[in-house]
Amino acid sequence: MMNCFLCFLFIIVLSIGFGNAKLFAQNHIYLKNSLVPGNELQIFCKWNGEQIGTFFLKPGETDDFAFHDKFIPKNKIDCTFRQIRGPSVMIRAFEGSSGAFDHGKKNYWDAREDGIYFTHGQEVPKLEYKWT
Repeated sequence: MMNCFLCFLFIIVLSIGFGNAKLFAQNHIYLKNSLVPGNELQIFCKWNGEQIGTFFLKPGETDDFAFHDKFIPKNKIDCTFRQIRGPSVMIRAFEGSSGAFDHGKKNYWDAREDGIYFTHGQEVPKLEYKWT
């Protein structure tokens, strides 16, 4: 009887610990248009090949997309960034490694004059893609 109680108590403690660790936090993709005034940005995204949306951002605007991974390995979100008055580029905005167990990832994408910059939020953004 005591062993059952200790097992029950152990499960409760683990559950509380996992809840506080935000084990099932959503992933986020943050999008920003840092282009010159008047240069609107169109962003078209697909998740594992399926359309998930088109975003339009004026210079200085930001938007974000929050989601939980699907129950398949290697979830991928690809986006095409297109300047209304200029070039475009296709990027891999998100790639999960373990399907539904990828949680709490944050990807920040910033469209600038020389290309698309990326950071996870803790480091200085770096140029990842140049306009084509």
